[in-house]
Amino acid sequence: MSSAAPVPSAPPRAVWKKEGAGTVLEISGAWHREGPTVAVTGEAPEEPPHRYQADQLTSYDSILPAFILAQLRSATPAAGAHAAPALPHGLPDDLRGLLELALAVPEESGAKPAVPCASLLARLGLFARSQRKGLSALLGFTGQAMQSLGRFCRGRARFRKRDFWMIVQECGVEALPIVTLISFLIGLILAFVGNVQLANFGANLYVADLVGIAMVREMGVVMTAIIMSGRTGAAFAAHLGSMKANEEIDALRTFGFIPFDFLVLPRLLALVLMMPLLTIFADVTGILGGMLVGFFVGIPPVLYWTETLTAVDLSNTSLGVMKSVFFGIAIAICGCMQGMQSGNSSAAVGQATTRAVVYAITAVIVLDSAFAAIFTVLDI
Repeated sequence: MSSAAPVPSAPPRAVWKKEGAGTVLEISGAWHREGPTVAVTGEAPEEPPHRYQADQLTSYDSILPAFILAQLRSATPAAGAHAAPALPHGLPDDLRGLLELALAVPEESGAKPAVPCASLLARLGLFARSQRKGLSALLGFTGQAMQSLGRFCRGRARFRKRDFWMIVQECGVEALPIVTLISFLIGLILAFVGNVQLANFGANLYVADLVGIAMVREMGVVMTAIIMSGRTGAAFAAHLGSMKANEEIDALRTFGFIPFDFLVLPRLLALVLMMPLLTIFADVTGILGGMLVGFFVGIPPVLYWTETLTAVDLSNTSLGVMKSVFFGIAIAICGCMQGMQSGNSSAAVGQATTRAVVYAITAVIVLDSAFAAIFTVLDI
């Protein structure tokens, strides 16, 4: 007795048909990943079909639900509609139940690859929108910082004094070695470069003027701010980002603490307090580096120091110290903002730390340029 030959499976097909004012999607054949390519005929509309016709559907795997789900989610919703599209009738019960579960969950924004815009104007518009969103977040965070500072001035902000003094130590004493090294080398470089040019005119002594004015007005405060951006700003972002990933910030909020007062305010106050002191220390260290070069080119240290005191007055010194306060605020806000807005994974914490350093250094340079323009206009 001979056995019957197996009936070959029909190839998968999807046919769009018109039915009155609506459309029908006829699905037939065997839909399998290892099977033939799906043949789609007819013109697909922008809206979901009126109904499905699956009488000739023999078997299927994940290919068919993925095909229908992609078609439903790519359909243009009606004006003002934000809900998931309704699932038309005509599908097998098991397939319909699976699709209803899938449509009940909104699609994530990053699930699909971004489609590049061919138009330059469109790309410019998207860039402007992203910058507007970032500026809005920055202004909102700065406003919260000012509110927190106001609560602190009224004695209503709560944070642990022990944490504050630990942050002061991290921002101040522990930053002295790297600030000393960089400032001393900057003073050396300025003195070397200045001596090469001034020696042509027999004015080596004015190396003291060059190094002193450059350090107290620009280089001391700017280099200190850049060091603190890469050191302290990154530490703020990493610490707060880790706390957010571990849901510690949510725990503080649950226990009745204001996370902004408890975490951001002490870091902001500590950096604002330490930046002027570190700037003064960097200025003196840079001048000493220039004095060392002056000693080797034949300028006595006493004469070098006297010339420095003649060139550097209180007005020049106060400009750098004043800028350091604003630089400290910018570094603290950039670091804490990226940490508080970090994602809940280790990769997101690393990205937030990188952004904190980049934004802090950029903010320092922009602020310094603005101060330079203001001082020029005021002839200071």
